[in-house]
Amino acid sequence: MPHILICDDEKDIVNALKLYHTDPDYILHEAFNGKEAIETVQRENIDIILMDIMMPVMDGISAMAKIREISNCPIILLTAKSEDCDKILGLNMGADDYITKPFNPLEVTARVRSQLRRYFRLGSSAPKREIYVVGGIELDDKSKSVTVDGESVSLTPKEYEILKLFMASPGKVFSPKEIYQLIWKEIPLNTDNTVAVHIRNLREKIEINPAEPRYVKVVFGHGYKIEGGINR
Repeated sequence: MPHILICDDEKDIVNALKLYHTDPDYILHEAFNGKEAIETVQRENIDIILMDIMMPVMDGISAMAKIREISNCPIILLTAKSEDCDKILGLNMGADDYITKPFNPLEVTARVRSQLRRYFRLGSSAPKREIYVVGGIELDDKSKSVTVDGESVSLTPKEYEILKLFMASPGKVFSPKEIYQLIWKEIPLNTDNTVAVHIRNLREKIEINPAEPRYVKVVFGHGYKIEGGINR
């Protein structure tokens, strides 16, 4: 289910945009400046961002430049009519669209749906990486091979995809439902046990001591993440 981040320093605008997207299939997140938006993208699996340009602490253009270093999700800028130069700058720096205030609710929801369709159909526009490294784990996506401290490890397809998901975003926490949706490509229903079994089996193969994992760790009440080194 799509995660939508709404970022504006005016709480009334954030609340209005949340009302436009009351679809139960959406998970909504909010931020009130660019710094909070970046932190949310680092923490959550955001699929689309609605972001104001003029904000305190960090403006939308600066935040977008940082977000583009870690995510290629669609970004729709929220602009005032007088901000034509900022619109052009934003589009040149990686924005996918813009909406002018005051908003037409039907236009907002239509643009969000359009960007999400394109994003999920085409996927990220970033070049596909082939080698992922976290600590002593190396995953070669071209040969579909995994080594731990130089030793080859045999994983099932699902274990491999879960490990790749984690290694592509080290430190990011994924909930069981997010993992199930991203790996199984199905609507997540009562999936915690299925994911937990695959995580346990994955740990048995990549951890020296699965009971005290160095890499794949649980964040109680939230999900799983990978730690142990810097990916490259």
